[in-house]
Amino acid sequence: MTKKDARKNGADEECKNDCSSCPTATTCSSAKSGPTDLPPRAMVDVKHVIMVLSGKGGVGKSTVSVNLAYALSNHGFRVGLLDLDMHGPNIPKMLGIEEHKLAMIGEMIEPVHVTGMLSVISMAFLLPDANTPIIWRGPMKMAAIQQFLTDVNWGSLDYLVVDLPPGTGDEALTIAQIAPNLSGAVIVTTPQDVATLDARKSVKFIQKLEVPVLGIIENMSGMTCPHCGEKIDLFGKGGGKKIAEELNIPFLGSIPLDIEMRKAGDEGRPFIIRRGENPTWASVDKVMEALIKVVEG
Repeated sequence: MTKKDARKNGADEECKNDCSSCPTATTCSSAKSGPTDLPPRAMVDVKHVIMVLSGKGGVGKSTVSVNLAYALSNHGFRVGLLDLDMHGPNIPKMLGIEEHKLAMIGEMIEPVHVTGMLSVISMAFLLPDANTPIIWRGPMKMAAIQQFLTDVNWGSLDYLVVDLPPGTGDEALTIAQIAPNLSGAVIVTTPQDVATLDARKSVKFIQKLEVPVLGIIENMSGMTCPHCGEKIDLFGKGGGKKIAEELNIPFLGSIPLDIEMRKAGDEGRPFIIRRGENPTWASVDKVMEALIKVVEG
């Protein structure tokens, strides 16, 4: 790899001609051909793959992914959490594991083990620091996704939760086409029209791929003022339920806007493990239980 090529691929400027020090070395050589040209390997051994996506950014999709993965592992399931928001990988931060790096055992990549039942893979683990951007075109991202499904020592999983970037682009399309045992997709939205408009597009996208829509989650659905206790519909309310009814798909529930939820993400401790009197916790737990019920049938 030349220094010019390294800059194009978002690689470390210091790698020069030595690809061994390049943070994208694990994928850039493979990306010269599309994933269909890669040699076949064993795919991840998993019973259920769940896609978590949204029509637009900033609706709390990664928050839902982290709490869903934790909720599933708390039920005794073996869970993998795959962070495919390559340009903004926040899952490690939200789990308090952003300082970890991936290791190779034999020819396989070892995921980061959060608990005995929950393992994580993210592009963030491959970057020199949190400020390094990934500057990739579609083929490189597709090759990386293939490697995350084939070259990672996930072990035998009950669930693989896939946190996808906003929109209906390469990452979501690639997972929908190549992931084994795809159970369906969860659409996350906030209540206001500008968000539900894009959520409708996500639903139609998933349906065109003939993938089941497991349901819609309405996040940031109202809030309770921490000072006076008054309920405020900051972003409106009921938009997610409305489009679920219009499109005849399950509505999994709503989660209010809560400062404690924000703190949980910043502190790297998923909100679902913070049991207590907080009514938001009950809302999150109810949504997660509804989703588990849909998947388990």
